[in-house]
Amino acid sequence: MSNPPVIAAVDGSDHSLRALEWARTAALCRGTGLLVAHVLPDVSQLYAGRRSSLHDPNQPKRFADPVGDYVRGVLEAAPELPREVRYEALEGSVPEALRVIAAEAAPTMLVMGSRGRGGFATLLLGSNSRAVATTATCPVVVVPHADRDAPPADAHADSRHADGPHGTDPHGADPYGADPYGAGASAGRVVLGLHAAETPEDVLHFAFAEAAARGTTVQVVSAYALPPGPNLVIDSPFQVIPPEALADDGDAVPAEREMLRSQTERLAPLRARYPAVPVEQAAVPGDAAGRLVEASRTAALVVVGRHHPRPRSLLMGSVAHAVLQHAHGPVAVVPALHADEDV
Repeated sequence: MSNPPVIAAVDGSDHSLRALEWARTAALCRGTGLLVAHVLPDVSQLYAGRRSSLHDPNQPKRFADPVGDYVRGVLEAAPELPREVRYEALEGSVPEALRVIAAEAAPTMLVMGSRGRGGFATLLLGSNSRAVATTATCPVVVVPHADRDAPPADAHADSRHADGPHGTDPHGADPYGADPYGAGASAGRVVLGLHAAETPEDVLHFAFAEAAARGTTVQVVSAYALPPGPNLVIDSPFQVIPPEALADDGDAVPAEREMLRSQTERLAPLRARYPAVPVEQAAVPGDAAGRLVEASRTAALVVVGRHHPRPRSLLMGSVAHAVLQHAHGPVAVVPALHADEDV
């Protein structure tokens, strides 16, 4: 594939087929190829190893691959396919096999379901999804299973104003209907969780590139702490202030205005690089993870950074971990892709 592909990790489960559909549409949106990868079941891996070790030409070359056959049938029934679709059957453990192919293919992103075929129904995030999201060298998009879908929050409580050239966003269909990029009060937005002082540039670039590919808005959400007080309320809706409003004093608390100014400074190079992408800035008191989870009800994609990019580390920032555990829609976990951006 000439351009970096979108990798879809599948295992034949309903969860992975939702991820496959999301990846198919993302590849179409970006005009790139789709690489469908799955790890062979143990029995197939044992057969392949036995045939290789015995060097027996009488043994059939093809071994059972029911997942690959099933996924091919699913994609053949899709209304439209990316310009190039390739299939890879992998051997080894799921996390390690996906890490290896991600390192080799250098994809735009790797998309997988939140739980696999063998996951417990009570788990919100499977062990394979967690392991890949915390160690892969590329952005990993985790698509939640169907029972995590949630109706939009009150549209009046979630109203926002865009500062981009069009003022409003294009709204599509339901996030998991025919158009997986979302609907409702904030449908189609790419929501970026930003720590102004720590989030690596790669995370910002990924969010803006996604919004540019989809022709939609980036909503930037940062949290700030307030000293405790008897009348402190932290469950108010997003406070969105366009850049031109930062010139006056307004009604915002000092911590909020400082956060918005820090956002504006970090976002300036991205606005210059992606002038057609509308931007919303939201500064919220209290819990950043909770606000991102709430935004995920109707957002197309929530983007968070991974604060521990060491290749074999099983650590992840607390916000990214919480959002992965509880989000209602797709979440992209983006590592620092350059060594000088490790945090």
